[in-house]
Amino acid sequence: MNTRSSTSVVTFRNAFTLSGYPDELPAGAYEVVVEEELLQGLSFEAYRRTATSLMVRGTAGFAGRTEMRLTTERDLETALSRDNTPSDGIIGSDAAPSPQEDL
Repeated sequence: MNTRSSTSVVTFRNAFTLSGYPDELPAGAYEVVVEEELLQGLSFEAYRRTATSLMVRGTAGFAGRTEMRLTTERDLETALSRDNTPSDGIIGSDAAPSPQEDL
């Protein structure tokens, strides 16, 4: 079975969490490793994703250590989506409208 790996970098502007892991990760750039396997028996070349991992660098007493955290494409996209959503309470806020908005 033939496999391939590709890497990309995602950047989080805020601290975030990943499903299945209890700790909060700091904002910053993270390497994502995607592993795929070649589908056999097709008349064309096609691959299926078998794993998605986020590389988490250690801090403080664990500096120099990197952890490969298995996740899913969906969980990673969810975390990125939450990071890109304004959290200042403006969108969907229950705050009273300003006098100009009452008109």
